[in-house]
Amino acid sequence: MTRLPDTGYIPTAEELASVQEWFAAYDAASAKRDVERMADMAVFPLNLVSDDSAGNGASAQWDRQQFVRTMTQVMGDGGSDDITFESVRTPVFLSPAMAVVFTDSTMTMEGRTQQLRYADILIRQDGRWAFQTMLQGGWGDNLR
Repeated sequence: MTRLPDTGYIPTAEELASVQEWFAAYDAASAKRDVERMADMAVFPLNLVSDDSAGNGASAQWDRQQFVRTMTQVMGDGGSDDITFESVRTPVFLSPAMAVVFTDSTMTMEGRTQQLRYADILIRQDGRWAFQTMLQGGWGDNLR
């Protein structure tokens, strides 16, 4: 069992499960390359934090249109190749409505695997989780 850092808030089993369920739905949409569904699961403007090829930190705010356009370019549009994810997630709850989730994932597409490490900041609005900030190295050149 992963030891969760002390943030002053201890999530319930139901809250932990709800984050895992949210990610299962997001991964399913990603595997289908259903970028519109992925966008439905975000709060815009969406914050993105990364680094660029020169080693500098980079950030941007995207509206829904920018997210859909960029993710469609990156992922393709409903391709026939299966994408699978095997992920270990460590959520750190700051409150019942805020969680930072660290992910170590293996993505497999067209028989090739790629290791991913990233973090997302999720917020709960009207009883449902949505991602508000995405943090992952290596994407900074795409944020400009």
